[in-house]
Amino acid sequence: MEARRYAPATQRNRGPILDVLQRVLPASGAVLEIASGTGEHAACFAAQLPGLVFQPSDPSPAHRASITAWIASAGLANLRAPLALDVTAADWETSAGIPRVLAAILCINLIHIAPWAAALGLLRGAGASLGAGRLLYLYGPYRRGGGHTAASNAAFDRSLRAQDPAWGVRDLEAVAAAADTAGFALDEVVEMPANNLSVILRRRVPTG
Repeated sequence: MEARRYAPATQRNRGPILDVLQRVLPASGAVLEIASGTGEHAACFAAQLPGLVFQPSDPSPAHRASITAWIASAGLANLRAPLALDVTAADWETSAGIPRVLAAILCINLIHIAPWAAALGLLRGAGASLGAGRLLYLYGPYRRGGGHTAASNAAFDRSLRAQDPAWGVRDLEAVAAAADTAGFALDEVVEMPANNLSVILRRRVPTG
């Protein structure tokens, strides 16, 4: 049976996301992807950004099987086997297999399909593992100024909360405030297709 999974949204958004990543990522280094899902993004980005080494991860065994299948079909030397990472776990950033020095961390479509604790765990661990000036890239829908940016996002938010009350489209301001606490500055917000945002956070120089 075909192990590779396909997400329709990935087919639509990987091009616009890649355009942003080509501009903001460094030319070389290791990139950790959190919640890689099907693995389609990792395979696409590794093919188009050959100077970077991509380390996918996901807590789901089924997703890791799909990622592994995409890696096998891609045949790329700069695409590593997936890790079983869960950002709600304490000290997840110390897990075996994570590159010792990271150029960036990517997280696409996670924090609204997870409890708020996942966003806080992601930010805390990213702050602990990224050096000054390194990038944390977030992608997905957000509320801004206390309201939804489109009727479709409001409907999506309702559907998420109906599945799990702990899920939901997050306020960008709340994410930025939590990122600030974790040592990040909000560097840029890029409007994306389908009322999504690319949120680019930079690790500040640690103090004290």
